[in-house]
Amino acid sequence: MTVFLLHIYDRNGNSLYEKEWCRRKKSNLTKEEEKKLMFGMLHSIKSFVSKLSPKDSKEGFLSYTTSQYKLHFYESPTRLKFVVMTDINVGNIRETLKKIYSSIYVAYIARNPMCDLAEPINCKLFESRLETFMKGLSFFEDSKE
Repeated sequence: MTVFLLHIYDRNGNSLYEKEWCRRKKSNLTKEEEKKLMFGMLHSIKSFVSKLSPKDSKEGFLSYTTSQYKLHFYESPTRLKFVVMTDINVGNIRETLKKIYSSIYVAYIARNPMCDLAEPINCKLFESRLETFMKGLSFFEDSKE
């Protein structure tokens, strides 16, 4: 099992952070096109789920699985969107995404007076803590197959 990538978007769909670990197939899109496409897809799926769900769920859209990957989604109370793509065998990682938000993002970005919350994340301490956290996950595999 492995983690392929992480995206963080603000409430307006601006990409604040992106990190790839073990992405085996490169896209023919530019990074900007890929980020916009990802956010548009998330917005559409989230809307679809909220409108057609037979239950009134507080959680809404959590993940979807294809034959190649699983996409996990978490929207924070401040409407930041955390997206992680993993191997299809990874279970529900909602608590992991909440921890990335509360223990890493809030601690090293939101509470950091040197960080502009409207700008892409450029904080070495955040990146270091995130990397350590991700590599410590039981489903993280750092192989470059």
